[in-house]
Amino acid sequence: MNKNEMQSLIKELIEKTTIPVKEVVVLEDESKTTCFSVEVTEPHFFIGRGGEALFALNHIFRKIVEAKRAPDSEEEINIMVDINGFQKKRIENLHATAHMMAERARYFKSSIEVDPMPAFERRIIHEFLSEETDLKTESTGEGMSRRVVIKYTGAI
Repeated sequence: MNKNEMQSLIKELIEKTTIPVKEVVVLEDESKTTCFSVEVTEPHFFIGRGGEALFALNHIFRKIVEAKRAPDSEEEINIMVDINGFQKKRIENLHATAHMMAERARYFKSSIEVDPMPAFERRIIHEFLSEETDLKTESTGEGMSRRVVIKYTGAI
């Protein structure tokens, strides 16, 4: 599936909820994730209750894209739908949290656990701290209590 087809699919999925879509823009950045920024007139339907509906939309969208790709394709699908900048703000908050917890791990020279979070958010923290030479991240726990642990390794 190419990006134009994905844009059309996102617009179609959202408009089936009777919410009008102003525009869908593809954002490319240094990460491996392709972000589809969507502007809608009534974002509260998607971002209310902590963004549950937006997370569900992302899940459905990924499953459709996975189903339409070639069966022999091993390529990982890293796509994200953002409604009126909600995900972007959430990612910025996760980066700030990861930075603060990393500094805490360095200061105390120990392991620091972050609050439980969904897999997508844990991946953001892992990627954000992946270049740090004196820290290592890993996920621990099961189900809804799965969390990131930032470990100080002391390597310089």
